[in-house]
Amino acid sequence: MAIIKIKNPAIDLDAAEIPNLPASKITSGTFANDKLTGSGAITINGSSVALGASTTIATGTDWQSVQTSNFTAAVGKGYPINTTGGAITCTFPSSASAGDTIVLMDYARNFATNSLTINQNSLKFQGNTSPNPEYNTNGQTITCTYIDTTQGWIPSSDDDVTLETPQTYSIDFLVVAGGGGGGGCDHGGGGGAGGFRTSTQSGFGAGTNTITVTVGNGGAGGTGSTPSRGVNGSDSSISGTGITTITSTGGGGGGGNLSSSEINGSDGGSGGGGAGIAGTGNGSGGSGNTPSTSPSQGNNGGNGNYTAGSPNYPTAGGGGAGAVGGSAVGSAAGNGGNGAASSITGSSVTYAGGGGGSIYSSGTQGTGGTGGGGAGVYGSTGTAGTANTGGGGGGSSGVGGSNSVGGAGGSGVVILSMPDGDYSGTTSGSPTVATGVSGKTILTFTGSGSYTT
Repeated sequence: MAIIKIKNPAIDLDAAEIPNLPASKITSGTFANDKLTGSGAITINGSSVALGASTTIATGTDWQSVQTSNFTAAVGKGYPINTTGGAITCTFPSSASAGDTIVLMDYARNFATNSLTINQNSLKFQGNTSPNPEYNTNGQTITCTYIDTTQGWIPSSDDDVTLETPQTYSIDFLVVAGGGGGGGCDHGGGGGAGGFRTSTQSGFGAGTNTITVTVGNGGAGGTGSTPSRGVNGSDSSISGTGITTITSTGGGGGGGNLSSSEINGSDGGSGGGGAGIAGTGNGSGGSGNTPSTSPSQGNNGGNGNYTAGSPNYPTAGGGGAGAVGGSAVGSAAGNGGNGAASSITGSSVTYAGGGGGSIYSSGTQGTGGTGGGGAGVYGSTGTAGTANTGGGGGGSSGVGGSNSVGGAGGSGVVILSMPDGDYSGTTSGSPTVATGVSGKTILTFTGSGSYTT
């Protein structure tokens, strides 16, 4: 059989045949640029590269020059940081995707002298929104990877973290005590508002803390017989291991006039309004901010104006968190002192208004102060303070018996506010929970309970 050899043949392949060429037949070599023609492009590592062009394929961390002052980091980069000249803040990107990585290195082994602070720039770091983490151990290398919106940036490697600033957060609080009851038979002053205290507790998140919440009840109104003075409201408080105990004192009861020992309003968070009695004279208002707190938790009650032979016998209003109770004047009872506003729930709400004083028969009854204070009345039970505001009860005037019973004080309230991401979800006492209020979770306790961080 004859053998025919073909030397350097020219073989043409149709376009349809090229995709069917087995990959195993391509073992080595390169395509010349002129073999990749046209205006198209290929994608390499997510980037479009024109045909015939060149690109650099990055491997590992893209290290940058040494940083000696505050700077903004970019994902995929590594930064040697020299804090010899002073502390440095590195600002992270304001947005990130899962898997994004940033590496920070103590170039001069000087973090213990001048620390490195990471500005989170609105994103979470280890699940927390604040404070910004501070690294202050010599020789640290911090590799941070963004995971998700729940945890944010996680340091997958940060060496010795003994001196790393703990990730903690603050809890805002409002603690309002129960309001005092209004005075009764026969001329009762308005009850004082419950104590009003609001501020911030810091340091949560470094461990488990249980905040015990106590919500005070409003005091009963003075009866149509002895005792005619209203009963003080009960205290509200927050307490727990590692936190400062905050106690707001119950409002003072309004004065009554069945005995000379009861004509004065009682001391309390805010003082009760004074009454008066024949042969003794005018009752004075109870002292507010008792015991003393800074800022003040309340104000004094007003003074009664008993005038022998007068058919009116006006009594005074109880103090409120924002103003003293009004004193009785002529034929007009004193108004309850106005309360104080708080926006801890996301909107402005006024709490802890004092109860209005009462006046016998003809004359002007005292109005309740803004923030839940009850109004004074004649011939019936005084108006109760509004529940869960700490408002004082209104006083009552009459001719003894059940028709001159002071209004009950309103119960107190405790409200806690914290960043949404830091809320643990562990409560007792069934508080109302509102999330997403400008990034905050709001716990409203209308009865006693607890919250565990």
